[in-house]
Amino acid sequence: MKFHVNRDVFSEAVSFVVKLLPQRNPQPILAGVLIEASDEGLSLAAFDYEASARTTIEATVDEPGTILVHGRLLSEIASRLPNAPIQIEVTDDGGILLTCGSARFTLASMPVQEYPAIPEVSGESGLVPADDFATAIAQVAFAASRDDVTPVLTGVQLEVAGTSLSLVATDRYRVALRDVPWDGGSVAGDESTTALVPARTLTEVGKTFAHTGDIQVSFSGSGDREIIAFTSGNKTVTSLLIKGNFPPVRRLFPEQTDHYAVVNTADLQEAVRRVALVLDRSAPLRFTFTEDGVSMDAAGTEQARATESVDATLAGDDVTLGLNPQYLLEALGAVKSEFARITFTSSDNANKLSPVLITPQTSGTPESFKYLLQPNLLLR
Repeated sequence: MKFHVNRDVFSEAVSFVVKLLPQRNPQPILAGVLIEASDEGLSLAAFDYEASARTTIEATVDEPGTILVHGRLLSEIASRLPNAPIQIEVTDDGGILLTCGSARFTLASMPVQEYPAIPEVSGESGLVPADDFATAIAQVAFAASRDDVTPVLTGVQLEVAGTSLSLVATDRYRVALRDVPWDGGSVAGDESTTALVPARTLTEVGKTFAHTGDIQVSFSGSGDREIIAFTSGNKTVTSLLIKGNFPPVRRLFPEQTDHYAVVNTADLQEAVRRVALVLDRSAPLRFTFTEDGVSMDAAGTEQARATESVDATLAGDDVTLGLNPQYLLEALGAVKSEFARITFTSSDNANKLSPVLITPQTSGTPESFKYLLQPNLLLR
């Protein structure tokens, strides 16, 4: 094998395919990047049995062939090479020689025959606008659990129905939901499709494909090997779906009630950040909503105390409740509008705290983003 390739194009391609690989892999072979050189150009791929990334780039191929080389090392080398074309070839002793300007690297070759086959995707697919999809992922994925004890909660549930794709995530204490437009093409119908995608993989998809026009989303496989694929331009990411039943959290979202407060999003964020400084990490922050505004009160250790008030418009009775400040800040960061509406829901169970519903305060358009947060008990 021997080929010449643009340094910047090659470095970006290697960086893309290794991004989804875990930092520590129990199987050394899975730390490799598979590079195939052919008349069509260069194909780079990485796969760890759960997620895969593949891209194709232009290159001048003198001798076609396939090599497997350590991915993160190659990515670090490529990002630091001088501004000159890269030449890669297999030496007579089976090593890999990389030349760029006056820089020369000799890398070990990994056994290609031991590398697993990259998943091929062929199934129902549709298109979502890349900007909307990337924003939706950022608004929802943070609400997924980071605790592997309950795998189904570490994923984001994608639900296709008609012309809408919904993203839902929960960690039991909060639920985030966002809808984006979905174009199912000729196969569009009333049947719904669901896929539970690991939040970490989906987050990388959002970052990678944020400004690429449209993303093709494909559902494929069956049984224990159900996968989803995201393709845009010359890049494809696949992910094995999480098995299990996602909790029916949609029914937790109430119909809009007349008991709510409207507050400037940035003002509330800044005030919460300040007042929460004195709190222990897991302690709730006391909020009191009145017709005069919303006041925050935090009592920490060492007699530290902080209070602050922010203007707000309240419809309904005064409310005092405790909220996790970090969870609230993440919700306010996801609202993406100048004003946020905090709706106070009611429960049939008088002994149970009712969640608050946080949405953008917009006029006339149905909300595409909703965030439900369970209050904390206040012990004082």
